[in-house]
Amino acid sequence: MENKINVLLKAIKKSLSIVNRQLPIRKSLLIVLIVLFLASCSNKMDYDASGNFEADEVIVSAQQNGVLLTYNVKEGNQLKVGDNVGQIDVKIVELQKAQTEASIEALNQKTVAPNDQAELVRRQLEVQKAQLEQQLREKNRTENLVKADAATRKQLDDISASIDQLKKQIAVTEQQLKINTYNTNTQNRSILSEKAPMEKMAAQLQEQINKGQIINPINGTVLANYALQGEMQTMGKPLYRIANTETLDLRAYITGAQLPQVKIGQSVKVRIDDGKGGYKEYQGTITWISAKSEFTPKTIQTKNERANLVYAIKVNVKNDGYLKIGMYGEVLFN
Repeated sequence: MENKINVLLKAIKKSLSIVNRQLPIRKSLLIVLIVLFLASCSNKMDYDASGNFEADEVIVSAQQNGVLLTYNVKEGNQLKVGDNVGQIDVKIVELQKAQTEASIEALNQKTVAPNDQAELVRRQLEVQKAQLEQQLREKNRTENLVKADAATRKQLDDISASIDQLKKQIAVTEQQLKINTYNTNTQNRSILSEKAPMEKMAAQLQEQINKGQIINPINGTVLANYALQGEMQTMGKPLYRIANTETLDLRAYITGAQLPQVKIGQSVKVRIDDGKGGYKEYQGTITWISAKSEFTPKTIQTKNERANLVYAIKVNVKNDGYLKIGMYGEVLFN
């Protein structure tokens, strides 16, 4: 810088000797221009780092194919998480779900209740048990009559044979009741095995229907809108871009010599131009320091202008409404 000034002073002296005999106004004008140039050359940076404000931006995309039936998004809108801002036509998916649910209902009608099938066999069993009780009472009376010589031995043998036959019939009927119940349950299981996949299919179709609704994912401001109501949308096509601007990050760059002066969580001062020749100041907090150095971006000035490698930092600043994404800002560590 000193060599540059010395060269400039020599040029000034030479120029003054040339215009020494010119009009005083021309000489004064030249001197003013030279003074302003020297002031600009000797001006030093009064801040430690500089950069631009940025925010985490989310691009909301369509999750379903179809015509955009309703859409309530405009640039600058303030949206909250969970807001329903649009609806994509999912009529075909709704019809597919209705068809699946109808198939499930048809399967339910094919199933048979085990009690209905076994009711007839159960009534037969009750009749046989009643007959057995009657025969047992008849046998008891016949035995008493045989002892009193009022009945023959043959009559008692016939009743005993009838009792044995009823017991065998009851055993067969009970076995038949178990087999009917087992067969009915097996038949129902076969039918219901087809029901479970259909229920899963219905759930998948419902999820596709839900994705036809455009739900805003975060609190923030709409930065850009890419869609209009009535347009055909495809899965993955961007609809709008949103960012939370309540707090912004100033991405600035520091040299290796400045690196020991900063740490995560450190409070720093951030300032922007106020448009009146002064500055508007904010309190900021360093939330991130890059672990790798990089070449100085062309749009960034550092404390040491000759620095080739710098480290990026992020300073979190609460936005009062004046800060905008992309705005230039300066950081002062002390």
